[in-house]
Amino acid sequence: MQTLSSRLASLSESQTLAMTRRSRELRAQGIDIINLSIGEPDFPTPQVIKDAAKRAIDEDFSHYTAVSGYLELRQAIAKKFKRDNNLDFDADQIVVSTGAKQSIANVVLSMINPGDEVLVPAPYWVSYIEIIKLAEGKPIVVEAGIENDFKVTASQLKKAITPRTKMMIFSSPCNPSGSVYSQKELEEIAVVFAAYPEIYIISDEIYEHINYIGGHYSIGAIASIKDRVITVNGLSKAFAMTGWRVGCIGASKEIAKACDKMQGQITSATCSIAQKAAYTAVLLDPSATYEMRDIFKKRRDRVLSLMKEIPGLKTNVPDGAFYIFPDITYYIGKSYDGTLIKNATDLCFYLLDKALVALVPGAAFGNDNYIRFSYSASEEVLVEALKRMKEALAKLK
Repeated sequence: MQTLSSRLASLSESQTLAMTRRSRELRAQGIDIINLSIGEPDFPTPQVIKDAAKRAIDEDFSHYTAVSGYLELRQAIAKKFKRDNNLDFDADQIVVSTGAKQSIANVVLSMINPGDEVLVPAPYWVSYIEIIKLAEGKPIVVEAGIENDFKVTASQLKKAITPRTKMMIFSSPCNPSGSVYSQKELEEIAVVFAAYPEIYIISDEIYEHINYIGGHYSIGAIASIKDRVITVNGLSKAFAMTGWRVGCIGASKEIAKACDKMQGQITSATCSIAQKAAYTAVLLDPSATYEMRDIFKKRRDRVLSLMKEIPGLKTNVPDGAFYIFPDITYYIGKSYDGTLIKNATDLCFYLLDKALVALVPGAAFGNDNYIRFSYSASEEVLVEALKRMKEALAKLK
């Protein structure tokens, strides 16, 4: 008799987490690995947020809250959505979860039936496909290449729609490409979906404050489709709170209620202390995020400059997040010391072995001709990583 479920067998391990685990194993052996495989700011959580958590502990805010989060936090998130995104939500349209990943899983598991199709622009965040599979939906990948700044067009999406299409999920700013959809591009996409009232959109905006072009636009602000947009956000990236595990959605009351029901049977509410910290974070003026954003932009520019010195790496100029997603096809078919590079996965393992730099192959994001390079590390570390990469890649012939 089979011990483990077929559901588990259908899921792939997160390659970002797998590479991070391998990096930690090598570091534990005393090997000097530079780990650029995980999407985590290298900054501390702002002191004012930490102080709020300390007060919550001292004031014994240590009991269960409502599944969707305590009322004042949901009210604060609704205020943030209006202030930053021009989105109108009441507190009962907000669900706070244990990270944006759970927020997305709640929505997909609440809405997708077996066989439902979900449009997924590629490159995409690693977990979208697996969450859809977990819900027994069918991911329909719509590819966008580097020549279009990794952004799908409205016409591409229209061609991909079938009678079974139930949803689209995408991120802007995008993980892994750093691409940011403009208001005009989102309005063109909205025109397509306005004609299909049965299709919903999950807009993952976790990187909204790490945006280098002077403004973030939410597709949920477009009147013709706003009732069918589920906006996902959280605190991990903008406030360097990855370990606090706080994400949220703003959605219609029906969808929010469904997510509350789903979450109530899996985790119930997220940590009460983290919720108190989140309350302080979401009410901070967005200018509190500018210093970190500006440092990331400086790092991006330095990395792009150094990548130009490495033959064959083809990049876009990402407008947000903290990733670069270079095309590495130049190295496919080359070899060194008995290692043949057949795809980006091979190249990542080669770089881990020869350069002691951990990256993530593009297969995790929908295209194995690319690698994801995270610049959420100090400039000194990034310069050393690129030096090592340049030397190792030069050996491939």
